[in-house]
Amino acid sequence: MQPCVLPAGHVLAEEEARKAHHLWLSVEALSFTLKTAEADVPTKPLEGAAQSVRDSCHDNNFALALASALPEESLQRGVYSEASLRARFNALRSLARRVALVDETHNSLYQYFLSYLQAALLFEDKQEAPPAQLSSDDLDPFKILSYASFCLEHGDLELAAKLVNQLRGEARRVVEDWLTEARLTLETRQVVSLLSAYANAVGLGTTQAP
Repeated sequence: MQPCVLPAGHVLAEEEARKAHHLWLSVEALSFTLKTAEADVPTKPLEGAAQSVRDSCHDNNFALALASALPEESLQRGVYSEASLRARFNALRSLARRVALVDETHNSLYQYFLSYLQAALLFEDKQEAPPAQLSSDDLDPFKILSYASFCLEHGDLELAAKLVNQLRGEARRVVEDWLTEARLTLETRQVVSLLSAYANAVGLGTTQAP
């Protein structure tokens, strides 16, 4: 009885499907690591999960380039969750309001006093939906903080970060570390999202192959 020999094309298709499944599993593990953040603690370092992705796509230049694009800080330390960033922003917001009128050059005690006074007397909405198109009037620091709070409460970290980036002077200094962390989280999530979409597309392609 002759042994059953699979056609070369079928063997190749099975090997590609195995690689695609391995890539998908490693990307899923990386995505899961992004969900390990707790209240004020970042996620687990992503290096281990990222290395698994790199190992699973060492002969795929596109996937390897994506996996290698993860920020070094996220690999070594991890990133903060959106909920953690929202809580931290809410804690910083009152201080940023109090120094909102102190610019980069005029930092006299009198200007601090005026800024604190205006923050105490101004009763703007704590959260306000940003307009579709920002005008110069919308770049008022009090409005920016209100818009950013609204975006964070509605799950739009990217727009919140763009708005906070418009702050200047002492208010910008107050939120600078927060903005750095928000950008790190956004950049990391974007790379993982692209990897996930690619892994799903590759997996679909192999299942549909003849």
